[in-house]
Amino acid sequence: MENFRKRHYQLSIINYPLQLCLIFALLLLSACSELEKPKTEPFYSQTAPPAKKEFRWSNGKMPKSFDPALAAAPPETDLVRAVFEGLTDTNPKTLETIPAVAEKWTASEDFKTWTFYLRKDAKWSNGERVTAQDFVRSWQRLSAMSDRVSHRKLLENIVGMKLPQTEVPATVIQGTEVDILSKPAVSPNLPILKNLSNTNSAAPRSENKPPMTSEKPPLKAETSKPEKAPKTKTPPEVKFGAEAVSDLTLKVLLVEADKNFPALVAHPMFRPIYGDGKDFEDGKLNAAIITNGAFRIFSIGQDGITLDRADHFWGKDKIELERVRFVPKENAEKALEAYRNGEIDAVTNADFEPLALKLLTPYDDFQQTTHSALNFYEINQNKKPFDDRRVREALAISIERERLTEVEMEDSTKPALNFLPFERQNGKKIVQDKERAKILLAEAGFAGGENFPVVRLVINRNDVQQRIAKAVVKMWKQTLNIDTVIIVKEASEIELARQNGEFDVLRRGAVFPTADETAGLMAIFAPVVQPKTEVPSINPPNSLMNPPNSENPPANLSPESKNTDQQTPLNEQSEPNAPSEIIASQPILTEADAIAEIPAIPLYFPTSYSLVKPYVQGFEINTLDAPSLKDVKIDNSWQPKKPNGES
Repeated sequence: MENFRKRHYQLSIINYPLQLCLIFALLLLSACSELEKPKTEPFYSQTAPPAKKEFRWSNGKMPKSFDPALAAAPPETDLVRAVFEGLTDTNPKTLETIPAVAEKWTASEDFKTWTFYLRKDAKWSNGERVTAQDFVRSWQRLSAMSDRVSHRKLLENIVGMKLPQTEVPATVIQGTEVDILSKPAVSPNLPILKNLSNTNSAAPRSENKPPMTSEKPPLKAETSKPEKAPKTKTPPEVKFGAEAVSDLTLKVLLVEADKNFPALVAHPMFRPIYGDGKDFEDGKLNAAIITNGAFRIFSIGQDGITLDRADHFWGKDKIELERVRFVPKENAEKALEAYRNGEIDAVTNADFEPLALKLLTPYDDFQQTTHSALNFYEINQNKKPFDDRRVREALAISIERERLTEVEMEDSTKPALNFLPFERQNGKKIVQDKERAKILLAEAGFAGGENFPVVRLVINRNDVQQRIAKAVVKMWKQTLNIDTVIIVKEASEIELARQNGEFDVLRRGAVFPTADETAGLMAIFAPVVQPKTEVPSINPPNSLMNPPNSENPPANLSPESKNTDQQTPLNEQSEPNAPSEIIASQPILTEADAIAEIPAIPLYFPTSYSLVKPYVQGFEINTLDAPSLKDVKIDNSWQPKKPNGES
């Protein structure tokens, strides 16, 4: 018996460490499970729905205007979509173009003439019929407003809408242009035309032109000296491209063919206004303005803006919501708190912090959507060796975009392997391939990066962009063995660097207000015509064909290869000024052409976030940031699920 006890004791001692290990392992697993917050509820906030058919929406701060001409982004675009209706609209779920005031439309064979047929029952909130002339007058106002319009470039394919370049010096116009499809700044150098009269026969004229007169000039004697030719010629007047053929028929003439023109006019800026626009001139929010949308403005107060279902809207019977309340919040934290407490039903246009995003991601009422914008690097093709497509592709395919989005951007963006965020059938993409990048660079004459010039990468002074630039520079060095200096500039200096061609690669961004492929590519690429002058001319800012001009080199270079922030001047890397000449290129209007040429390197698409209560139906968050209220419904019978075990 004693021997048995002794052997049992020895076995217990031997098994003791094993038991400790098992216990420790169980404790470790338990601790790890506690580190991850268990998802006890499917939704971040499960509050009861409102008693009425009311939708409470926080989409940022208080809007600054109801004017469709000034609607560039939320919250203004959300309000305009709710209270005004255009010729067409966008299906918020599929992004397809759908009828609105126009119940149908046709196009000529060359897609340069479009005819829209308006509904007989489309009315303003005062009961008057919406007519084709309302669109003509509203679009003439857009033309007269010049650069005050939010997305001026969207207008320019309509005959008579392009900003006349003879009214001010060309350098002034080119210097004040902005990226197409982004909100332009008002320029004091550009003339602001008066509101036009209700006519279709003539294009807007500049106030700087001499008045017309019926007096004939006196006859000159044969011996008199011939008059000197005028310095500038007055261009012939062009018929305005929007014409009211009848009360319910609108004809639109285009400069260039556009197969997707109905999608373009779904943008809020093309929606008609009642009258001549004087209601918007004082810059104040006016609840009494006449509108033609599914909702009308009921009241404006410190607690937000209230809309009611419009009595005269042609599709009133299909609108279930009786009331919409826009509830402004100063920041994302306050919007999140109001949502949590059941004070609002949806949150959009909020800039959540990374920690909040990690907290919200597991819940079903939190949504992340790719935003219709692109951050990319523009390549100066007018400089060697960047005029070689093989070099451009090598730079593009050697970047690991997932590392940028996951590490540098903390999963707040989506990798961009193409130029537009909209899914298309058979759409080509850039293939990331380090080995192929090395082969391409060798084929271009720079095997192992030997003799490749130091790349000048120009970025704006932004912490995120600097982190991204450093990561890209490291990738280029590791894969291609090329050196890069990062040139940090203020936002106001970036455009000047582009115009003067003082860069090899330059960081840019573009926003796409419509899903139209042509309009999207024009936001990134545009042809350039640079006139011959003795003084180097300034290219339009959308150019990818800027000639080098390094006469006054920037002084704030940060050589990343040395991992230092020390600023050094630009030296032998600069090239002499290129002679002024006409430079033109075919516009890149398809993604296939963009992938084939790679005049720029897409990096990432931003992401937008939203919170929508489970009892809200039909509120679709999409890439265009263009939700519609027409199909929104409130399930008043929905109730939060009780925790397990409760009766």
